[in-house]
Amino acid sequence: MNYIKIFLLLFACSAMFSCKKDKTTNPSYTCTTCKQTPDALAANDGSSKGIYKGAVVGSTGTISFNVLNDGTTITARMVLDGIVVNLTSTLTWQAGQPYVAPFTGTLNGAAVSITFSVAANGGSPIVTSSSIPGHPGTQFTLVKETSNSLIEVFEGTYHTTRPEDGTFNMLLSRSARVYGGQSRKSTSTSSTDFNGTLTTDNKLKDPNGNILGTLNADAINGTFNDGNGNTVTITARRTL
Repeated sequence: MNYIKIFLLLFACSAMFSCKKDKTTNPSYTCTTCKQTPDALAANDGSSKGIYKGAVVGSTGTISFNVLNDGTTITARMVLDGIVVNLTSTLTWQAGQPYVAPFTGTLNGAAVSITFSVAANGGSPIVTSSSIPGHPGTQFTLVKETSNSLIEVFEGTYHTTRPEDGTFNMLLSRSARVYGGQSRKSTSTSSTDFNGTLTTDNKLKDPNGNILGTLNADAINGTFNDGNGNTVTITARRTL
């Protein structure tokens, strides 16, 4: 499936995630406003129609696109630093064709534009460009939700004894047992991609077999050592 391919990109494990040993303590948290079953309809699983969910860095947030999932609506909803931005597109969807469309709205009275692109079969969803006033360098990680794979979005932070602080946002499919996302140092405008698998005992394992943290209900927490003698702590909670 396409969402699995997106998660399993062969990124090298960066220094921050070049882990030695997990020392996780993981308090439980449940997102009471989050969906427990997919919104995506089975009829759209192999089409550019459907539901797409994403994590946002450059500040922090989430985004979801609805491309005719219900047959009538082409909209998007972004939550950035807690502020909701509703977006719409007027570009007509055509069967058997990629869908590339600008979605527009306003944030604090200023115009927002985000261009969304997806292949005809629903593969490779990306944001090709964005203009968000007050949020330069915003980046997105997107995945297509399917009728049998709920996509969850987590927002969080990391801290290292380097010292360094930053954003740690990710997507997760419990049914496919894969995750992926981006981290960004607080003072930076570029991000680092990460990905891995979710073990049967709910550990987040990177491609090198290192454990980053543990999933407990809708919370992720972990403390581990990087390859340079620094301690890294991650904390994230599901928000979508």
